[in-house]
Amino acid sequence: MPRRTGPNVLDRLRTPRRFPWFLKTTAVCALIAGLLSPLSQVAAEAADTAGPTAAAAANDYCGGQCSDILPPGENGNATLAQVLLNQAFGIQPDHAEDQLGPYANLASGYSTLTDAKINTFFNDASFGVASDQVASTLSPAGRTDVTIVRDKKTGVPHITGTTRYGTEFGAGYAAAQDRLWLMDVFRHVGRGQLTTFAGGVASNQGLEQEFYRNAPYSEADLQAQIDSVIANNGARGQQALDDANAYIAGINSYIDASDSGRYFPGEYVLTGHKDSITNAGTIDHFKLTDLVALASVIGSLFGSGGGGEVNNALSLLAAQSQYGVEEGTKVWESFRERNDPEAALTIHDGSSFPYGTKPATAQGQALPDAGSVTTEPLIYDATGTGANQSADAASAAATATALSSAKRGMSNALVVSGSHTASGHPVAVFGPQTGYFAPQLLMLQEIQGPGISARGASFAGLSMYVELGRGQDYSWSATTSGQDIIDTYAVELCQDDYHYLFHGTCTAMDKIEQKNAWKPTTADGTAAGSYTMRVWKTKYGPVEYRATVGGKKVAYTTLRSSYMHEADSIIGFQMLNDPDYVKSPQTFQSAAQHINYTFNWFYADSQHTAYYNSGNNPVRPSGVDAEFPVWAQSANEWQNWNPTTNTSDYTPASAHPNSIDQDYYISWNNKQALNYTTASWGDGSVHRGDLLNDRVKKLVAAGGVTRTSLVKAMADAALTDLRAEDVLPDLLKVINSSTVTDTTAAAAVTKLQTWLTAGGKRTETSAGSKTYANADAVRILDAWWPLLVKAEFQPGLGTDLYTAFTNNLYIDETPSAAHGPTGSHAGSSFQYGWWSYVDKDIRSVLGQSVSGPLAKQYCGGGSLSACRDILISTLKTAAGTSASTVYPGDSLCAAGDQWCADSIVQRTLGGIKHYNISWQNRPTFQQVVEYTSHR
Repeated sequence: MPRRTGPNVLDRLRTPRRFPWFLKTTAVCALIAGLLSPLSQVAAEAADTAGPTAAAAANDYCGGQCSDILPPGENGNATLAQVLLNQAFGIQPDHAEDQLGPYANLASGYSTLTDAKINTFFNDASFGVASDQVASTLSPAGRTDVTIVRDKKTGVPHITGTTRYGTEFGAGYAAAQDRLWLMDVFRHVGRGQLTTFAGGVASNQGLEQEFYRNAPYSEADLQAQIDSVIANNGARGQQALDDANAYIAGINSYIDASDSGRYFPGEYVLTGHKDSITNAGTIDHFKLTDLVALASVIGSLFGSGGGGEVNNALSLLAAQSQYGVEEGTKVWESFRERNDPEAALTIHDGSSFPYGTKPATAQGQALPDAGSVTTEPLIYDATGTGANQSADAASAAATATALSSAKRGMSNALVVSGSHTASGHPVAVFGPQTGYFAPQLLMLQEIQGPGISARGASFAGLSMYVELGRGQDYSWSATTSGQDIIDTYAVELCQDDYHYLFHGTCTAMDKIEQKNAWKPTTADGTAAGSYTMRVWKTKYGPVEYRATVGGKKVAYTTLRSSYMHEADSIIGFQMLNDPDYVKSPQTFQSAAQHINYTFNWFYADSQHTAYYNSGNNPVRPSGVDAEFPVWAQSANEWQNWNPTTNTSDYTPASAHPNSIDQDYYISWNNKQALNYTTASWGDGSVHRGDLLNDRVKKLVAAGGVTRTSLVKAMADAALTDLRAEDVLPDLLKVINSSTVTDTTAAAAVTKLQTWLTAGGKRTETSAGSKTYANADAVRILDAWWPLLVKAEFQPGLGTDLYTAFTNNLYIDETPSAAHGPTGSHAGSSFQYGWWSYVDKDIRSVLGQSVSGPLAKQYCGGGSLSACRDILISTLKTAAGTSASTVYPGDSLCAAGDQWCADSIVQRTLGGIKHYNISWQNRPTFQQVVEYTSHR
């Protein structure tokens, strides 16, 4: 089968612009014709197409009841000819898009789902490939110790090795076959070199800046992390090194083969790295430190909770300025919701796991003097398009994202114990919500070899092991947890702005620089430009802000427990893939304990379920409040912190939220357990986790849960507007507390009530109609929410405090929102917003019981009639707001196109485009599992 190649320039995870249309159709045809002959050489790579295969495996205990899905498709590579065919005629390379349709169709098909229909919307995730379903069999580089079998339906690689080296070589080769360009892009992102490699479009500038600010690693730093893993993990550390070396060898073997055969990804030509005529130019080989650079990007995106302490300090000071110190602190704490008693919990049996709680008396706090805080510059000596308005905007957005505690959350899990299922075996529906890209950041694979037996998804370039998936008789998955492993220190300056006191000694900061320059290419026509990224690094981490504290000049730095430890988690993933290690929920938890990123891990086999929250949680002095900056002094440092290795004491495994065989587990980046505080704001009475919890709780109460019913619960929640289901009913109670006489408001209320009665979902009138049912009600709520929040809270809080709180937590995150951590067309919605604040305040005004109320009543100053007036006034304004204003349009959607504004786009990271699909709020990669037996 023809082999492929992949992606293009990341535009903050998005392509900068369409490929130039000066290539007329006739010219494209001529160019493609000239390029097709090298493609024929690809046949040699899959010459033994009809060879032997791994049939249905004897080591598979799922009984045909394991399924998975990962849109848009397994094939993330495209040759230059394939890119041009796609751009000109929309032709898709094999297996580039064949999982997008089934994934999209669940939105309209879940209501009639049965167990027999599950694999209409998912892939069969059984081990092996039936003999009549083999599309190709490859022995990479002519090796006799590994084969890569690809199935006909999805083209997923099934890697089987007789030696450990051969197995990992095959994994690297398959990864390069499916994601070479994407892997190359991300190793450059991790090194802060994206613009030089892929072009200087503003979004590329923003992306490299976002990561470089927090992880400015030198080559020596990257190597030191590899050395640390080997030195501290005995035989498993050495095995990880051997596996990584074999994996790298496989990647580089494919690079050499595709280069000589001229079937490498076409983006190398379009970005100027290769010449399509002479084949001049090089594709650099991968090296071990590239894997660490890749890991730093993924860990930063999805597994590094914390930060935001300076923003917290600014909002606290604003609250104290508005209300006085004592009352202002109470107001701040009520909005922070560190341990809200009404929050949805993953562990709901009453178990408590105190972490990040408020100390009785805070020590060492270093709150800035009013008006003194400035963000540390990252960009210097900018020229050309590195210094224009677009560049400035991208840099500002990158800074805000890098310094926020509102990390990319996403991902969900629904896991039900066998005591509540129809079969008596646990059922799980879970997966990570990693956004939607073309090609996808994740890739599917099956790996079978000595000490490895797994199928599932892995991040491209880190797929020496399956990271989320299934073993022989168990499956596992993760959601982002977000507990605080990042602290902010105020280092007192001495001598000048680039020296600081460390344990009483005036010490020079380290200056770390990365100089980047770019010029126009076919893929990115951005004019030439350049800049230098400069980070000043201390033993307490990189400098992020400057300020004064009590008149003293300080630099605020951020220290992350996983900094200089990006590679450590490889040991945990190695264990999860080892059938001789994971044999029970206890051994699963033990494996997860070796992952230092902040994740919630879930497990299911035929008898048990389990949960574990991972991450290196530093042990802080009992008086340190992790919410705010503290002085950089020995008394405030992590317990037994070693600044040379950035290691310290960490909370023991028993102190992490963990559980075995709870009746059910849900997670949608909600609070893990009682007294376990996450760094991001918004864990209150209304959270998108409630959409899962309410549905699964009902299923468990009724009993007889099946794969079908659990998928239905997930899919139903995925289409529901959180504000409509959990906040709108009380808003309407206030409005309807007396007769609505205004005709405009009355009509709006009727529309909203009709939508609410229908379920408050954002769904098409019929499959493929691209028009929402109850479209006007959806538009009204989208327009109303920001108006009502501002009118409800700003008068009482005051402009300064209201603005400060919106910097801590976004007001809204609708599917069409082009703000917030996910951007627009990203699927994931309703993670961050003020719905809990509105809910608590409105219930209080209605006289209802509220546990953990806000410190004051805000809507109408607590008066029901005044609150009602505010809601009706803002509702009338919203009702009169046109669709074209609510949904202003973008490069994909016309103004006023509601369905399109919500729709999910596979953001192009390469040259292949895909159609947009109707909105769903669900994992990108998802498994449905129910094991029938156990080893």
